[in-house]
Amino acid sequence: MPRPSRPRRRAATILAAGTGLILALSACSPASGTAGPSPAGTGTAMPDAHVHGLSVSSETGQVLLATHEGLFDVTKQPAAKLGATNDLMGFTAGTDHGVLYASGHPGEGSGLPNPIGLIRSTDAGKTWEQLSRQGESDFHALTATKSGIIGYDDALRTSPDGKTWNTVAADFVPAVLAGNPTSDTVLATTPQGIRRSTDGGQTWTMVDSGPVVQFAAFASPAEAVGVEPDGTVHTSTDAGATWIRKGTIQDTVQAVAAVKGPDAKLVIWAATASGLVVSTDAGDTFRPANAS
Repeated sequence: MPRPSRPRRRAATILAAGTGLILALSACSPASGTAGPSPAGTGTAMPDAHVHGLSVSSETGQVLLATHEGLFDVTKQPAAKLGATNDLMGFTAGTDHGVLYASGHPGEGSGLPNPIGLIRSTDAGKTWEQLSRQGESDFHALTATKSGIIGYDDALRTSPDGKTWNTVAADFVPAVLAGNPTSDTVLATTPQGIRRSTDGGQTWTMVDSGPVVQFAAFASPAEAVGVEPDGTVHTSTDAGATWIRKGTIQDTVQAVAAVKGPDAKLVIWAATASGLVVSTDAGDTFRPANAS
């Protein structure tokens, strides 16, 4: 059997660091109440924590989980909590390295208004600043585009700077908004199918031939990933206009991210109910955290 390439070994190392944290986060549901001790190496036990967002840096390989109990860096072991405790319902990376946007509700000791509106970090989640709509908006769906920020808080809103907002007429409720900070193409996942915008969220069309996916992410302006509720994975090379069915994630998916690997291949990450998984073959197969 050939030895794994360096990108695969690096991915496995990151996964091993993060899987215990995912287990601690997902093992405890609202019905169970409290979490027991964290699995080996995480040093973190968190009650009722769910993963709402996943970000992987194509520059540094840093893997961040946005959860009910705050933001965690699972790149190293033990996993490190970043910043104050906030329920980060919406979460997305910006154009520049280390820039993140989030929304949701304040946690214990946070000091932020409820809901927290749009907040931004310029140091990869260590500190956050309030941008707008504090006490007004909890953006459950959030993404960044070339034109600005798009969020959904019972209304679809766009902002060129994260401070001033416009409301867009929309006849759908997105589960996920997926964009790329260097493009104006945006995908919205809905129970009826994928909605697609090529003007930064101002106008939308239905992708009639596309799958019905729950999660979506861009690895580049052209390459996108979609995951159905049952874990079936689809990829697109034309920014979501057409799709190809790939493999299946054998677990309940909570969040998805996609990046271009060092060899320019599509790498797909997914946070599942039992751990992080990764595909380094463009979605054909997925490996669990402890795979070699």
